[in-house]
Amino acid sequence: MIAEYLTRAAMAIVPVVFAITLHEVAHGYAALALGDTTARDQGRLSLNPIRHIDRMGTIIVPGFLLVSQLLTIGKIGFMFGWAKPVPVSAWRFPNPRRGMAVVAMAGPAMNFFLAWLTALVLVWGVDSRAHSMIADTLFDFILVNMALGLFNLLPIPPLDGGRVMVGILPESLARSWAQLERYGILIVLGALVLLPHAFGIDPIGDTFGVVLPWAVRLIIWATGYNG
Repeated sequence: MIAEYLTRAAMAIVPVVFAITLHEVAHGYAALALGDTTARDQGRLSLNPIRHIDRMGTIIVPGFLLVSQLLTIGKIGFMFGWAKPVPVSAWRFPNPRRGMAVVAMAGPAMNFFLAWLTALVLVWGVDSRAHSMIADTLFDFILVNMALGLFNLLPIPPLDGGRVMVGILPESLARSWAQLERYGILIVLGALVLLPHAFGIDPIGDTFGVVLPWAVRLIIWATGYNG
């Protein structure tokens, strides 16, 4: 039983860590392309997950979700977490607000690219009947990347979508929107945990229940597969 739990845990955590790591590295490289060397100078343009670990977002919150789900329902139905943000010095960009919007979009774009690349391998390189475990793992990685990319596009600072909004809104409205960042994580956790459990309202879960399957089908369609 313990070995089975450990296997499930590894299969749930490893894709999440890999997806989050590349998400953060993409932010850093986008900033570097726009003239900001901060992430490179601080050693954050690294594929080593340890350099991107946030104690609360990468260890405590995912660990709690993992253990509580395995002990209560015997499987992992939902995972949520975040990494230590890659440092960005927006003042180095020719247009700081627009530059930050581009840097923010790089993270979700990386996740969508990884999902598409994995879908290519799944559709054209793996016989799902002969290699069901490999196929299942690849499909889970597609789901992880699509969920991470879409979730980060929610227009709430400090999520990437919130920073994109700050970059495209008129300056006066952008300043007001940026001030939400101090409450952003509380808003997100409230929508994810408090509303569903206390009030039976799950706006994010209900939306993802519709959008995520559609997005996965779109990614698979984008590989040229029409079956």
